[in-house]
Amino acid sequence: MIKLKKPEISCIIITLNEEKYLPRLLESIKKQTFRNFEIIVSDNFSKDNTRKIARSYGCKIVNGGNFSEGRNKGAKIASGKYLLFLDADSEIPKDFLKINLRTFKKSKNGTGAVEGKPLSKILFDKMIFKIGYYYFRVGSIFSPMGVGCGIFSKKETFDLVGGFDKNVIFSENFDFYRRAFKYGFVYLPIPMYTSVRRLNKEGRLKFVIKYLYAGIYRSLLGEIKKPIFKYNNVRI
Repeated sequence: MIKLKKPEISCIIITLNEEKYLPRLLESIKKQTFRNFEIIVSDNFSKDNTRKIARSYGCKIVNGGNFSEGRNKGAKIASGKYLLFLDADSEIPKDFLKINLRTFKKSKNGTGAVEGKPLSKILFDKMIFKIGYYYFRVGSIFSPMGVGCGIFSKKETFDLVGGFDKNVIFSENFDFYRRAFKYGFVYLPIPMYTSVRRLNKEGRLKFVIKYLYAGIYRSLLGEIKKPIFKYNNVRI
């Protein structure tokens, strides 16, 4: 009997009707120079071809929920010692897993973040993402922050903090990083790319104002567990 090699890292993707974007992400994972991984799609009962696409790429599929619930359910069936939480509308460069996982392991930290870059040619989008990145880096001196589309964590650390808080309805990634901070946090060198569909849908100025307001709210009143503005935490 052939003993299958246990995956070192589990890539967990949350989805809801992502037939347009999911193939691009899965193709970018398929092209990785690091090969010892598994892909888990935590799907919130999509009505389109999302699950069919996931199966065609050999992904494990689990019934998901909102952002936090979906990630938690994916992590529950993960076999890897390390976890990488991804958004379906993102893409990763071919050496993303190889270099970032190597750096993450050497750091011996519990969680890791990466820079998120926009899949957009619009200068304003690039500026907003870059400003956000530097804001996160400086802010992480006091409390760790990072984009939600690419979150690294040791499985052990994830379990110790109880995963993502399903009651946090906005910036659940910041809440997770904050609670896991005592186990260490590091920024990793290779960035990833994500769509700007939320900016397109909401409008760029409104998007920026919303995130600034959320940051002020969290600083003064704590995590956001009740609606303070219109936000879809089930699908990006």
